[in-house]
Amino acid sequence: MDKETTMSIIGRMVALFLVSALTTVGAGAIIGIDTVQTAILAGVMGVANVVEDLSRSYLNDGKLSKTEINDAFAANTPDPR
Repeated sequence: MDKETTMSIIGRMVALFLVSALTTVGAGAIIGIDTVQTAILAGVMGVANVVEDLSRSYLNDGKLSKTEINDAFAANTPDPR
């Protein structure tokens, strides 16, 4: 995997963490869970799901195509509200 692809994956994981975290802040506050803990948990879960999907794709053939990378992120990105 080249440096550009690696940097793209890292950047997208940061963005996914933020999107996942921010979409749950309100829900955590409503049900009385600490906002920071809720945001961290949601962000980590979103990133972990993408890492799992990327790992499964890599195990298939030892390579990650752009399609596999895009599919992993698309499947784990919260729907826009």
